[in-house]
Amino acid sequence: MDGTYEPGASSTARPTARGESRYEEEPAGGGWVAFAGIMIAIVGVLNIIYGIAAISNSHFFVRNTTYILSDLNTWGWVLLITGIIQFGAAVAIFGRVEWGRWIGILTASVNAIIQLIFIPAYPFGSLAMFAIDILVIYGLVAYGGRQGRTV
Repeated sequence: MDGTYEPGASSTARPTARGESRYEEEPAGGGWVAFAGIMIAIVGVLNIIYGIAAISNSHFFVRNTTYILSDLNTWGWVLLITGIIQFGAAVAIFGRVEWGRWIGILTASVNAIIQLIFIPAYPFGSLAMFAIDILVIYGLVAYGGRQGRTV
């Protein structure tokens, strides 16, 4: 072997004749942005499912709970709309669109507040989604702006 890349020899990255790698390195924080995109997509889908369950008055949520504002049906609509917007933001984050980052931050912030209000209906699930929202906000704020920039 003389250090050159041979097609079909292996799927790992090998240095070329000049010692360069054939693959580009991922920018710092790329993993956080990918994590935020995946999590906001999952939370968006869960919010859509939970919103439909709350609107249909299913037996999924705790009965006879008292909410700060309105009732379970109203919060179901809020969750459904937030979930749809979150899933759209996840698609935009994966497309590396700058406004997707800002919509992701906004919807994760709104969803964190909604989940705190929604604790009486679904205590442990709401707290878990609140924690995920905080991590999504961190990933998008700290590293989301570096997606398209080169160092």
